[in-house]
Amino acid sequence: MAKPAADVLSTVDLFQSLSKRELGRLMASAKELSFAEGDIIVTEGDEDGRFYLVLEGKARIVKGRRTLATLGAGDYFGEISLIDGEPRSATVLALGPIRALTIARWNFRPLLEEHPAIARKLLLEMCRRVRELDRSPDH
Repeated sequence: MAKPAADVLSTVDLFQSLSKRELGRLMASAKELSFAEGDIIVTEGDEDGRFYLVLEGKARIVKGRRTLATLGAGDYFGEISLIDGEPRSATVLALGPIRALTIARWNFRPLLEEHPAIARKLLLEMCRRVRELDRSPDH
């Protein structure tokens, strides 16, 4: 049996420091979408600014002709576009039927403005990620 979407959302590192109330507010701005096998979920270069959390199914991230990753339940993409609104850096294809929780930028930004504590927690998580990248040996 699949976990409830709110439980899966709480495992996303970007949102893990949010309280249950804050996660509830985030969930209120989210909706579920379904995709069929072969559907293009996002296209490289698009500016849709939507976050996706895979609840069920598998997807492939492709840049040019190269597969970058395969995603499954609990994996997510689009968190950077959600925040900065920049174009997509890769295409994501459904490898089979997919059920995803999505959050659109136009719902997310007002949430951050109305609840600055959420914005602060997300900013701290992004800073943690940058520091982690700075410490990586490949950097």
